[in-house]
Order: sequence, then C-alpha cells, then structure tokens
Amino acid sequence: MSKNEKKQNAKENFSNTKEKNKKEIVKKSFPPQNAEVENKGRILRIMQKDIEGGMKIYPGLTKIKGISWSLSNAACKKMGLDKNRKIESLTESEIKKIEEFLKNPDIPKYLKNRQKDFETGKDEHLIGANLELRKEFDIKILKKIKSYRGYRHSAGLPVRGQRTRAHFRKNRTKGAGIKKKSE
Repeated sequence: MSKNEKKQNAKENFSNTKEKNKKEIVKKSFPPQNAEVENKGRILRIMQKDIEGGMKIYPGLTKIKGISWSLSNAACKKMGLDKNRKIESLTESEIKKIEEFLKNPDIPKYLKNRQKDFETGKDEHLIGANLELRKEFDIKILKKIKSYRGYRHSAGLPVRGQRTRAHFRKNRTKGAGIKKKSE
C-alpha cells in the first residue's frame, strides 16, 4: 500500500466513525418539551414569594421571609393541612386561607417575631418586606439615640458581645496586636 492509499483508508474510517456517532446521537434524543413542563410543576405565589410547586407545604412555607419552621408547623396544624402535601395541589381558596392566617396568626406569643413592640407594646408577627423595613428602622433608631448597640452597628462591629480579637477583622493588618514568638 502506498501512502496515498493509506491516507484515503484513514479518511474513510474517520468518516464512518463520524456517521456512527451521529446515529448514536439521534438515538439519544431528548424527551419532548411538554414532558419537562409537566415534571417541573407550577410555581405558586404566596405572600409575594414564588414557591416551587414540587415542594411540600411544611418546608415550602419557610421560604417566605419571617416564617420559621415552628410557625410553618403551627400554620399547618391550625388550618388542618397535611404537611407532606405538595404545594401545587393547593386550591385558590386554600392559598387565600394560608395568606389570611399568616397576616394575622393565631399562635402563642413566643412564636411571634416582634414581642413588645417599641411604639405599641403589642406582640405581632411581621412577614416579608414589612420585617425588613422594621428591622432597618429599628437600627436607625438605635443609631439616632446613640446607644451602645447603635454605635456597634455604625462601626460595623459585632453587636451581641462576641469577642473581636481574632474575628471581625475585615482586611486590616493581620499581625497587628499579636506578638510573634522569639527564639
């Protein structure tokens, strides 16, 4: 065999393997797009938060800011919902019922996230954007009255009494204040 014949045989073998690979790829085609949509489930909006329909009610409610696991459990028990039921199976009336309960929860005061409010003195439970706004407003008040916690917030230091020797250093010189061992 001459060099030209060898090259031609190599090209033919290469093109044959390409065609075989194409046939294999065609065999491994993807399922139709409709099947993907059915498996994905619908997305429901509860209290201005999108929650995947494939989740169960108990962990799904905790995706809403301000709802803890214990509050989610209490909500399921008070409304008589099965915790292991999928969110996509909820009807519109059940979703409205959940929203009404979460706006004004009938739960013990130790489960509420705002006990003895500054202005009103009442126990209430805040959810979502209301919780974020109230938290920011409280921090502004602490800074304004120049309390210890307000100073710590404005300085960017820990507020709740943690030690700061090793942590909360934020790119300052690492060796400052630490003596090196001398031999």
